Amino acid sequence: MADLPFEPANSELAGRLLGSLDVEGKIPRALEALGPVGGRDVILLGGGSARARQLEEIGARVTSVVDDRAGQIRRPDDSADALVSYWSGFRSSSPGELDEADRVLRHAGRLLVVHDYGRDDVSRLRGDLPEYGSWSRRNGWFLKNGFRIRVVHCFWTFESMEVAATFLVEVFGAAGATVLATLKRPRLSYNLAVYHRTRGGG
Repeated sequence: MADLPFEPANSELAGRLLGSLDVEGKIPRALEALGPVGGRDVILLGGGSARARQLEEIGARVTSVVDDRAGQIRRPDDSADALVSYWSGFRSSSPGELDEADRVLRHAGRLLVVHDYGRDDVSRLRGDLPEYGSWSRRNGWFLKNGFRIRVVHCFWTFESMEVAATFLVEVFGAAGATVLATLKRPRLSYNLAVYHRTRGGG
């Protein structure tokens, strides 16, 4: 389940990243602004317990589900006011994914899809990902299918430069050391795209 944009090699490193990612809480605030999700029935697609807890803290009634290999969301028709997906969903550019999302959403329901955006410190670590290129362009799949985009400027914020150094070098090796040399404080810029769409693309 996708509490994190990627899984570090071990649970200690994963916990350190989870504790550093968006300590300001900008991601849930953006989802509330684009939903809203507070006081609503929300399907969390592929998100982990930390992401579910964030949504619950702003008043969402969360049901966590995993879509199966056929792309089916195992929830009834018209069962949610919003569907939220973090990092792992809506990667295949398949119209069937949107049809399935629209099936479970109620009238005027909101589809909110979180992916990395790039143009930040983290993208220098992770290399060339499709999220950093065509996905956010006018002719990319998301914008051609009725989504709008909100960029959220977040951070990975570590307790100290020493903690940041250990994490970056252990997880990213030489690339981590290169980025570390450019930091003046123990945080990395991390930009996220929230692709948002009303049921049916309206």
